[in-house]
Parts: sequence; C-alpha cells; structure tokens
Amino acid sequence: MHRAARYGCLQSTFAKSSRFIVLSSLRQGKIVPYKLTDIGEGIREVTVKEWFVKAGDKVAQFDNICEVQSDKASVTITSRYDGLVKAVHYKIDEIALVGNPLVDIELVEEFDNEFSQEENTQESKKKQEIEESSIVTSEDDITSSAESLFGKILATPAVRRIALENKINLKDVTSTGRDGRVLKEDILAHIKCRQENSSDSEKKLLGNVAPIKGYAKHMWKTMTKALTIPHFTYSDDCEVTKLIRCREEVKDALKKEGISLTYMPFFVKAASEALKQFPHLNGWLDEESESVKMVEHHNISIAMDTPQGLVVPNIKNVQNLSIVDIAKELNRLQELGKKSSIPLNDISAGTFCLSNIGTIGGTYMKPVVLSPQLVIGAVGKIQKLPRFDEGNSVIAVNLLSVSWSADHRVVDGVTMAKFSNQWKHYVENPLLLTLGK
Repeated sequence: MHRAARYGCLQSTFAKSSRFIVLSSLRQGKIVPYKLTDIGEGIREVTVKEWFVKAGDKVAQFDNICEVQSDKASVTITSRYDGLVKAVHYKIDEIALVGNPLVDIELVEEFDNEFSQEENTQESKKKQEIEESSIVTSEDDITSSAESLFGKILATPAVRRIALENKINLKDVTSTGRDGRVLKEDILAHIKCRQENSSDSEKKLLGNVAPIKGYAKHMWKTMTKALTIPHFTYSDDCEVTKLIRCREEVKDALKKEGISLTYMPFFVKAASEALKQFPHLNGWLDEESESVKMVEHHNISIAMDTPQGLVVPNIKNVQNLSIVDIAKELNRLQELGKKSSIPLNDISAGTFCLSNIGTIGGTYMKPVVLSPQLVIGAVGKIQKLPRFDEGNSVIAVNLLSVSWSADHRVVDGVTMAKFSNQWKHYVENPLLLTLGK
C-alpha cells in the first residue's frame, strides 16, 4: 500500500506539473519571443549595450531593437515583426546568449499565420520532452542505492533521497532523532552549513571576481591562438627629429579642421610604403595548406586601448590614402573605441599590425603576432638621448624604438631586418610619405 500510495502521489505531482506547463504555454495575442540569432564569426554571446525600445513601445520591421557588443564588434539588432513590445529580457551590460529571447513582441494580425506554424512546432516539442521525462523512480531503487552508499543509518526514504541528490554521506550528518535517526531538519541543516562554509571559503580565496567579457574575451581567444606561433623579435632605433618637425608644422592647421594628427599616421603610411617592396609580409597564413595568401590591399591593424580592453581595428586600403586621410580614419576609430562600439567591418580583414606603446611610456617590447597575420610592429616612446656625431662630439638626438615580431615559420630574420630598415627610412624622412598618396 505504501508503494502504491507513493506512486499515486508521484503521478499526481506529475499531472499538476503537466497542467502547469501546458497552461503557461498558452499565448494571448500571439506574443513572439524574439530571439538573438547567430550573427556570424562564431559569436555565441553578446553584452547588451543600449536599448532602443521598452515595454509598451510599438515596433515595425527593421526598426532598431538594441545594440549588442560581442567580443569582436558592435552589432545593431533590428525587428523582424510589426507589433507591440511586451517585455525586455535583459538590462544594460547583461550577457545574452545566441538562441535566447531578447524581447517579447505581440504581433499585429497579418503576422499571426506566419508565426502559428512555428508556435505549434515548439508546443509539440515541449509536450514530447515532458512525456520523455516522466519516468517514475521506484522506492526500492532509491532505498538500495542509499543503503549501498550510507550503510544502515536510520533515516526515512525522503531523507535518503535528499542525501543522494546532494551527495551527502548520512554518517557525516549530526542526528537528533530517536535512536540516532537522521531527521529531515538534520539533513537540511547540514546542507545549509556546507553551503555557508563553501561560500565563505570562496570569498576568502577569490575576493572580487571580474568576469571576462567584451573585447577582453576576444583578446583571450586570439592571444591563446597567437602563443602557438613560433615568434622571433627584431628591434632597432630611428632618429626622428625630421618627423617631429614635420608634424609640428602642420598639426595646428589640421586641428582647426577637427583633425588630430599624432605620429601614428606616419608610422602606418611608412609600413604601407615598405610593404610595397615586401608584399609577402602582407597577408594571412593558412596552416592547413601550409601556404601564405598575399593580399594586394594594405589593411593596417592598430592595437587600441578601450574601456572594455584591447581591440584591433584596421584602416582599409592604406596604400591609397594620404597622411591626412589616415589621421581622419584613426580619429574615427578612436571615437568608436571610446564608446566600445567598433563595428565588425572595422575589425575584420586586417593584413598587417602596428601598436604604439609609446603613448603609455614603453620603449622596447615583444609584441605578439595577431593570427593569421604574419608581422606586428610595436613603436616605443621618443627619447632625447646623447649620441656621438661624425666628429665624435656628443650631441642630443631624438630616438624612437621599434620592435618587430614575426611568424618564424614563414618569415626569416634577414627579411624582417630589411623591411625594418625600409620602414625606418620613411620614418626618418617623412617628406617622402607626403609625396602623393
């Protein structure tokens, strides 16, 4: 009787659960859970950066719903439907997974038929999952499993079930029942104590926990890949007195036009000019075919610090741009970077990389190649240092350090040194960079 009564109780519980699920799935006014679809590039999760709608707003097809930030770029999500926003599922800076609903939209009449077939399919799938999961565990199985694990500790089947589910040995539980029987309140008190101790230990060990997200998550992935590349580094100094004078002569005039001219546009243009003589350094390595795809256009990637971490957008077709054109593009990317809103098009298809650590204060470093690219250059700060001239007199010179890292599987040291010398020639003689595009 006891076993039959227990089976009847489980059936009753399952029936109530089934009724709840069926009732909760009924829709009024065809409310569509508008899901975050796959936005490409292997992106599986995003951070919600801005909402353009709220509950109660009307939306039409192609209206902006929200802006999301992946570990690579910013993407604006638009509506597929005409309707009324019933609910918004995420707050700003929360993580949304691909396939999960962003908002609920109540459809207008003409979209009812379009959605009904999808809704019926989903309801059938839910019912099937419920039926498949309705397996009643017998009391005998529970009791035999518990006894094999706990021995002959006095406890009710309900207490043993709790112990099994929480992986607790009943011998470790302080009992308060008659003849040493473990009561339900004993096992619950034991679980609570264990959770509190675990939480306190984690807090002591971890302190403040900062999740890795946004651009930092992309850096995690790319640097993990990059460190499988056999690197070598080549460093040199450039005498940049002419470069300093050239920039000083034009920066104020450009500033009046709203253009900020740093040294970086000169470094970028110098790299492009040098690549014309070393085209096999501009491209991507295909590891599977063990080949290098050389690219005609120079999409120079720029390592950029942002509030959400390091990001590496690129300036497209530098070979066709002037110093001023490059400065404008760099200004645009920097403004987007401040808002962590650089779009995917500006992130993808870079062919060669530069980093200006000198703005922070470093001199020499060992930069890491951004796979599948072949070369990265890191420029240090400009220093005024003593040097000997041709007459052995000590003079003050302005020196800029540069460090190049390359994929040693396809780039050798001699080639890197020759490229660096060519880049150095343009940096030390910046007027050559201003002669046309």
